[in-house]
Amino acid sequence: MEIVLRNNLILVRSDFATLNQAWVIEFLNRHVKSMLFLPKSVLIFRNDTLKEVREEFLKALSHHYAQTHGFDHAFFLRSLLKFGRYPIKIELDRLYMPEVVKVNLYAYDKNTILISLDQPNSWVMSYFRSQLNVYMERGTDQSMVLDVSSYKAKSRFERAMGKKHILHYEIQYTYDNRFLSTLYSDLASCSFGDLSKEEMADEKKKYYTILECPVGAGREAIRRSYKKLVKIYHPDRIIAEEPYMVDYYTKKFQLLQEAYTTLKIVS
Repeated sequence: MEIVLRNNLILVRSDFATLNQAWVIEFLNRHVKSMLFLPKSVLIFRNDTLKEVREEFLKALSHHYAQTHGFDHAFFLRSLLKFGRYPIKIELDRLYMPEVVKVNLYAYDKNTILISLDQPNSWVMSYFRSQLNVYMERGTDQSMVLDVSSYKAKSRFERAMGKKHILHYEIQYTYDNRFLSTLYSDLASCSFGDLSKEEMADEKKKYYTILECPVGAGREAIRRSYKKLVKIYHPDRIIAEEPYMVDYYTKKFQLLQEAYTTLKIVS
């Protein structure tokens, strides 16, 4: 283990056995709303409501570090606590062979999604909670049920599923063909032909959400967001993937096209 006290953060480099100890996992579970997952590392920001939890973690970290290097941790702990207000960055101290984690997705209906893991994994679940906690109805150490009844929730869910690597874990998402048809059943036959003015307003809000733009955004903002998203969801990007993934990206791409075309006309 290595701990580096920088002028703007606490950097912790350690092996994966240490990072999976109970006191580390407990700290992560309490800070899911204050975490940012970076490539091969995790950044935990200060949360003033969890000051005591943070101090207990730093004490456990200092004690473990002292035991590993064979010195009295009292002096080091005082130095560590002085940096208590800064973010903590956790990363692996060496490269590990990727470990595949299968994440199963199931749609009960168009408003409710189940995310489940075959085996408990605190790091992967911490990522999902950091991204989707506001939409979580209930959860365990290896599953969570989400309320995605709003287009904003669906958009956030899609963005969260874009993450494929967490530390040395490689995430593989699995779901059946029914998942997409159930989740997006209300978008299956979008049409503006017979909509009333009130319905038109609701549809416009939906299309702003699809394009991840604020309602009422100008043409230039819509265009920039559209160009960014079509690069992500163009079916050619995953032509070698499973057929259902190609189908998903194709439908998403078509929705982006429809939303952009419509908002160009009415905005």
